Amino acid sequence: MKIFTFLFSVSLVSSTVVFSQVNQNNTAKATYTKEIITVDGLLNESSWKTADVIAKFTQRELNEGEKPTELTEVRLLYNYDNLYVGVWCYDSNPNEIISNSLERDFSYWLDDNFEIILDTYFDKRNGYLFITNPNGARSDALVTDEGNGINTNWNGIWDVHTTITSEGWFAEIIIPFTTLKFYNKNSQTWGVNFERNIRRKREQVLWKAWLRNYELEKLSQAGELHGIENIKNKTLIELKPFVVGGIQKGYEPYDFENTSTTKIGLDAKYSLTSSLTLDATINTDFAQVEADQEKINLTRFPLFFPEKREFFLEGAGIFTTQFGGMIYPFYSRRIGLNSARQLIPIYGGLRLVGTSNKSNLGFLTMQTAEKYGEPTTNYTVARLKQNVLESSYIGFMATNKQSSFAYNRFLGVDGLWTNSNIFGNNTLVIGGAFGTIISPSVKSDNLAYRFYVDYPNDLIDYFIGITAAQKNFNPEMGFVARNDFNKFSSQLKIQPRPEISFVQYLQFKPFELDYYYDRQGALQSLYYEGRPLGFSTESGEFFEFNIQRTADRLNEEFDILDGIIIPSGLYWWTNYEIQFETNSSHSISGALFYRWGDFYNGKRDVISFEIVGKINKHLQIAADYTRNYITLPKGKFTTHEIASRINYNFSTMFSTSLFAQWNNEDKEINFNFRLHWIPSLGSEVYLVYNELLDSQERILKPEVAVIQLKGVYYLPLKI
Repeated sequence: MKIFTFLFSVSLVSSTVVFSQVNQNNTAKATYTKEIITVDGLLNESSWKTADVIAKFTQRELNEGEKPTELTEVRLLYNYDNLYVGVWCYDSNPNEIISNSLERDFSYWLDDNFEIILDTYFDKRNGYLFITNPNGARSDALVTDEGNGINTNWNGIWDVHTTITSEGWFAEIIIPFTTLKFYNKNSQTWGVNFERNIRRKREQVLWKAWLRNYELEKLSQAGELHGIENIKNKTLIELKPFVVGGIQKGYEPYDFENTSTTKIGLDAKYSLTSSLTLDATINTDFAQVEADQEKINLTRFPLFFPEKREFFLEGAGIFTTQFGGMIYPFYSRRIGLNSARQLIPIYGGLRLVGTSNKSNLGFLTMQTAEKYGEPTTNYTVARLKQNVLESSYIGFMATNKQSSFAYNRFLGVDGLWTNSNIFGNNTLVIGGAFGTIISPSVKSDNLAYRFYVDYPNDLIDYFIGITAAQKNFNPEMGFVARNDFNKFSSQLKIQPRPEISFVQYLQFKPFELDYYYDRQGALQSLYYEGRPLGFSTESGEFFEFNIQRTADRLNEEFDILDGIIIPSGLYWWTNYEIQFETNSSHSISGALFYRWGDFYNGKRDVISFEIVGKINKHLQIAADYTRNYITLPKGKFTTHEIASRINYNFSTMFSTSLFAQWNNEDKEINFNFRLHWIPSLGSEVYLVYNELLDSQERILKPEVAVIQLKGVYYLPLKI
């Protein structure tokens, strides 16, 4: 406890010194214009000259609190339909601007970029994030709980055009008010903040919230946007009818049938109120979704695959809870996919998300068809998050999976308390969750809970928490990495920034501990990691060396792969690990991971590397490889996993990608080619080709090939 108090004191002194530098001018103003603004990146309309200038940015990196090395200016205009953002990113050496991306939802952290976040309800916790780069590429996200939830798969309707000149790069952004939700008031007050990143210098500047303990998403520290008056949330119906046509060809001797399919469906969005949106989907289709990257599972527990389907990703932040990464009461991949990840047709569904007063609401219901031995099933989840205090909430969640044969329900409560000004400008978070399962087959041992305290700051990052799930806690609409456990977790990271010429920061991890035990207190598993040394350079390289100590009790023998058995018992082992990454903004970048040491009653070496080549703004190539070499008393084996991706982007509206992967467990090569064309904002065309090749006999044999064409038409209706 004395050590923790000392660390808090050190953090208090350092943050108090920086706090005295904070600029207190907290207001930006948008200017009304009757002039027609042509969004072309030229910024030559007369209205831009009369708009208020926002120019007082401050460095967050590399030199916290100092003036930027390059000038940035922002101006805001609006009419009754749109918000316009003008951005002047002056640059003394524009030939060195880094901008390699064109595609939608680009990897913005690799390029020079400009970001704007809007807190339209002025609740100081939730907002819309818009990002562009010097090429005019677009990325956006929905931010919840000051960045605790960031949904990067939200695609709003907005546009941007840019120009690059001898003075720098410039952006003209249009955000229709129909893209945003806000209260119907004569005079709007929104939260707002801006960020610019200059990649070659690794310089990050913000208008507000520029302390390293904060981020752009820290909306409680954002500025205020005034001046927008007499705009209304227009009732908008967005219709997206779609048609899909496809052909599947099977090859002997795999007994696949040759089939053709045609599918017509509809996605619709309706603004019930200025802050509540109802979505409907009929004959739901996800033909455009990229394939999962396959992994060889060398653990006793199931693998977690991220959701990629747009309908489930939009508004997903409302359904996150404080259970953390071990327990997900709602896991949307349970809908329309079985345990073997085969597609189950979805008849349709409804989703309601939005805000009412100080409450965030979420409701989703979907009906799936009967297939692969599974009956037609309804999946429903309801969520309420009630905002309390400045940045905290208490929430409730209920899920129900129901068929004609059985049901499985989850009921839970969670909460989060955040203080961003403790011990100066440090953040302290306290969270917790509690839930239970209701099912005809479950009578007891059906509870789970988590409670934690987190101090996530730049110099000192400390976490302590407990998590538990009883043996019958099995939310069938969720994901549980393991059950019948109690876990104590704690982690301490120290990240000083000494004045060493090439070092951005040093990083030490005295401990990271996950201790699993049963009801009687007996050890189930243990994971410890210490980091004697880690550092990031000012030029963008990162290195860390870790020492790991692991324990695992096997109550029954473990068939790890291909009939190689590890007997039951308690095992302890030690590993050593090195990780190294180069600056990912460079035209050629890479990462290396190497771990060696013991593994249960044997030995294990793991090596993994990734290489990324950004040839130009159109062409990018990436490849990664992972090898495990494991020696055990019952046998030895080597695993290989290879994946490669090629992206070619003709423009910000037309892109292609090829993803290929192989591993020596499945012994199949999986090709996934996707063409994505945006003929107009909101409308999309996808061409997707998938092929599976058998490589078991070192002669590639085609198993199945599928080609699908999908067209989506965007039809907005104002009423």
